[in-house]
Amino acid sequence: MSERQVLLPNAEHPIAVEPASEHVRVSVAGQVIAETDAALVLREASYPPVYYDPRDDLDAAHLTRSGHHTYCPYKGEASYHGIAAPNGSELADKVWYYDEPYPAVADIAGHVAFYPDAVTIETTAREG
Repeated sequence: MSERQVLLPNAEHPIAVEPASEHVRVSVAGQVIAETDAALVLREASYPPVYYDPRDDLDAAHLTRSGHHTYCPYKGEASYHGIAAPNGSELADKVWYYDEPYPAVADIAGHVAFYPDAVTIETTAREG
């Protein structure tokens, strides 16, 4: 088995992880599955920003098991969950997380992200 390539963020491929300034709510067909004031936002190169919600602010009852994994040379190995939709269907592999992200993005450990084509992600100003 060959070694996996590990790349560091740089000027050509910047990555920044910072606390989101917004309240983040994630829902599927009107059912809220995550809601938090403690999301992180990851900005990577020219990709759209991605919100990473703390696992503690996720209703895990809506997740389904998955054996799917992908690899990012900047972040590490991602694992996935599906989402059990309110209508009884499953949205396969639409939630991802990094159990052991590379040091440059270590803050996303313990957080999950969602594919925006499968869920509604709403951001609003935080109260208080």
